[in-house]
Amino acid sequence: MNRRILNRLAVLAAVVLPITALAQTTESAPPREVGAAPTANAPEPCSHSPHCAWGKNRSGMVHEQHTQDLPLTFAYPYTLPEGLTGGVTAVAINSKQHLFAFQRNKPGQPQLFEFDQNRKLVRTIGEDVIGHQIKAHGLAIDPEDNIWICDETGAVVRKLSPEGKLLLTIGVNGERGDWDEAAGQRLLWEPLTFAFGASGDVYIGMGHSNESPNDTDRSPSNKIGAARILHLDKNGKFINQWFGNSPGQGHFSMVHGLAVNPNNGNVYIGDREEYRIVVYDRNGKFVKTIQMRNLVCALYVDPHKQLWLATGQDGQVFKIDWDGNVLGAIGNGPGRGEGQFFESTYMAMDSHGNLFVGDTATPRITELAVK
Repeated sequence: MNRRILNRLAVLAAVVLPITALAQTTESAPPREVGAAPTANAPEPCSHSPHCAWGKNRSGMVHEQHTQDLPLTFAYPYTLPEGLTGGVTAVAINSKQHLFAFQRNKPGQPQLFEFDQNRKLVRTIGEDVIGHQIKAHGLAIDPEDNIWICDETGAVVRKLSPEGKLLLTIGVNGERGDWDEAAGQRLLWEPLTFAFGASGDVYIGMGHSNESPNDTDRSPSNKIGAARILHLDKNGKFINQWFGNSPGQGHFSMVHGLAVNPNNGNVYIGDREEYRIVVYDRNGKFVKTIQMRNLVCALYVDPHKQLWLATGQDGQVFKIDWDGNVLGAIGNGPGRGEGQFFESTYMAMDSHGNLFVGDTATPRITELAVK
């Protein structure tokens, strides 16, 4: 079936079907412990993948826009340092209600900022601590107020103390590869985002634009080339991992969003280009796939255990339930105007219920303020 027919069917579905998610479940699927065999002489990233981020097929997809019905207003209360033009890829809030922002900037320019509860810039964490983030991507704050950041292209995750001291580096800067615990090889492959379990354990979501099979010819340490979840304890000790290209149900082509359901510990994977959320339990056993009608760019669990979804280039933010049903929406669609997002991404909520949203292509932080 060609893309034009698919688009027409998608439009028809958007009109006829109710706004809900379709879930497929299974109780017997085994844990996904290993990846598929590598493909020899794989071409350059994205030259062959049907799911390549920013690929030519994305412009032909039909993206659903929801009526704005959340009681929130748009505000832009944070001022980033003058002269910095990179997009704010992620935001996070600690127990003191300080907001951290992660920005894509040039070498020599700061990328990690801390604002106090009065929205005043109080600290910049520079390259002397975190180095230059080639492609700044995910940012999260754990239950102990430690700050986690990841550099997708650099293939490194860093954990900082609340005071900004480097505590842990996971991966080897510039060496993208596989984590092989038995062999003592502890490399990362396109780390994008984080989520934390109840005991402070961390799930690292990996795999962006180079879906399997891909770039396994670049390094002998990179043999799998598939999107994956790496599960570590809070000190970086290996627990388990699973891959998106394993046989059977539960495929995912990237992990652009990640959330842990605090009610049962299930891991929700945002498979952006496939318009879906793929759910596993904490041990890597497949639970269900939730088919959405928008890009699943980011997932976030607020302090009230409510799940949120950012639709990226669709330019909206959804409040959803744990089955993927859309409970409310806000956002004026794609763009850089008032209430718009060029690419809505990682989110954080303060103690007053205000939701803050990053935008990977715009140097600003959007506040969705409670009316």
